[in-house]
Amino acid sequence: MSLIAGARIFAKAGLRVFDVELPETHGGSIRFFVCHQEASHPENVNVARLLADERAYGLDKDAVYDNWNESVKETKRDLLDLLVGLKRNGKSIVGYGAPAKAVTLLNYCGIARDFLDFTVDRASSKQGRYLPGVRIPIFAPESIFEAKPDFVLILPWNLKAEIKSQMRGIKSWGGRFIVPVPKATIED
Repeated sequence: MSLIAGARIFAKAGLRVFDVELPETHGGSIRFFVCHQEASHPENVNVARLLADERAYGLDKDAVYDNWNESVKETKRDLLDLLVGLKRNGKSIVGYGAPAKAVTLLNYCGIARDFLDFTVDRASSKQGRYLPGVRIPIFAPESIFEAKPDFVLILPWNLKAEIKSQMRGIKSWGGRFIVPVPKATIED
C-alpha cells in the first residue's frame, strides 16, 4: 500500500496520517501513525517527503499499477516455468521459510505439494503445521539436511544472503538455491 492510498482510506474513516516509517526489514512496507482528523498531532515532515516521492514515482497514476500488475504476472510465470522444468527433470525441491509473504506467493502461483515436498522454518511455533491454502508441511531446518533436496526455494527472499549462509551445507550434495523474486533464479 502507498501513503497516497492509505491516506484516502483513513480519511474516509475520519482519520489522518501524521507520521510514517519505512521499516527496512519488510521491503516496501509502510508503518502509518494515525489519529483522528481533529487531533492535535502535528504532521511529521516524513509524510510530505513520502508523498512527494510517491507522486514522483507515479503512484498517483494508473500506469504504474498497470505495469506492476504485469510484472507480478511475469514473476509468477518465471517461477512456474522454472519449477515445472525442474520437476519434469526429476529434481526435488523444498522451501526455506514460512513467512506470510510466502503464503501469498505460493497461493497466487498455485505452488503446493506437487512442487514443494515441505518447507522449514526456525520458529518452533510454525513447525508441525502447514502453510495455509497450499497445505505444505513446515519442519525444522535440519530436515533439509536429512532430505538432501536438489533445490531449496528461499521464501523470505529479502533474507536470502543470511539463509544461504546458514544453509551453505547443501552444497555438499550439490544442492542449490532458488530465489523467486523479483525474477526466479537459481543460485549457488
